[in-house]
Amino acid sequence: MVKLRNSRVLREVRANQVATCAKINLSDPRVVELCGMAGFSSVWLCLEHVPNDWQTIEHSVRAAKIHDMDVIVRVARGSYSDYIRPLECDASGVMVPHVQSAEEAREIVSLCRFQPRGKRALDGGNVDGAFCNVPLTEYLEHANAERYIILQIESPEAVEQVESIAAVPGYDFLLFGAGDYTHRIGKPGQFDCREVHVARARVEEAARKHGKSCMAVGLTLAAEALFLRGYGIVSLASDVVGLGNYLRNQVKDYQPVVDEKALGSLYSKEAAEL
Repeated sequence: MVKLRNSRVLREVRANQVATCAKINLSDPRVVELCGMAGFSSVWLCLEHVPNDWQTIEHSVRAAKIHDMDVIVRVARGSYSDYIRPLECDASGVMVPHVQSAEEAREIVSLCRFQPRGKRALDGGNVDGAFCNVPLTEYLEHANAERYIILQIESPEAVEQVESIAAVPGYDFLLFGAGDYTHRIGKPGQFDCREVHVARARVEEAARKHGKSCMAVGLTLAAEALFLRGYGIVSLASDVVGLGNYLRNQVKDYQPVVDEKALGSLYSKEAAEL
């Protein structure tokens, strides 16, 4: 009997835990497997900024499922196909960037949820529907219950509308995009400025008020503190940042050894010439 896979992130959030995530920019599914071996609840793949193709997404989802790990795909803004194709690859969550209004939020929910919660286009012949090896009603119910939607709030305009966005039913998480927000207010990279703290708190408060969870990026608070502030997912790592730091540190640690040996060789040469 074919059994559809439930979401690990939702399982952990429903148990009042904070699920973990790693942001993946590299295209090798073996990086995804490393995250699974490390114990992450989920990985975040990107189609907004990263030149991934659909086979990369599909292979990465397979790699993640080996370790019962969710895949979240940040979609490109476009047609309904751009929103549902990651779900049909069996990703557990879709993240939609730059949501600006409650009207946009309602449209996203409508595109990503099946009836009676939305008007998602139906296939069922892909891996998320076990290639038509489960009853159609089971597939529809499972997709609505075990797949989630994350909306990104990334601009001053979106923060002004966040209370009405948070009130929209049918999605699961809000993510405050501090990077784009600092850029939009003319303070790029100043993540500790007062405006960012105020905006983040406003997003958190709106989510809590309307029964939504938040996803955090780069916050170093303990899991208990994150939970109390309404966070269900925290992104703890980035493959390119981690690999870049590792490589720089390797060179940094090795260079003094190289310099010392070179200096020693120079002294030996000078001694021989004397």
